[in-house]
Amino acid sequence: QVQLVESGGGLVLPGGSLRLSCAASGFSFSSYAMKWYRQAPGKERELVAVISGSGGVTHYVDSVKGRFTISRDNAKNTVYLQMNSLQIEDTAVYYCTAGRTLWSIDYGGQGTQVTVSS
Repeated sequence: QVQLVESGGGLVLPGGSLRLSCAASGFSFSSYAMKWYRQAPGKERELVAVISGSGGVTHYVDSVKGRFTISRDNAKNTVYLQMNSLQIEDTAVYYCTAGRTLWSIDYGGQGTQVTVSS
């Protein structure tokens, strides 16, 4: 059974950092590109970052470039999103997804809440 379990969300001050994790099981993790999406209240879901199965290719939405880093550990079946210099606009539920291609979605997690507030 496929599972994607996100963790690491929480409440942080503007300028702070968080590291999200997504533990995967039930599929061949290293064969799948992994993505982090986010959805803020009243807004559409937004693709934040993508990483290829090998980890050699990454893409970011412009608003997080230079602040967020996506990485993966295929030995641990886990993908990470390191978020630095967090801004209030980063407040959202962050979702981990997996797809056979960089831009497809085959599986998704339940999400973890990130709140940036003073």
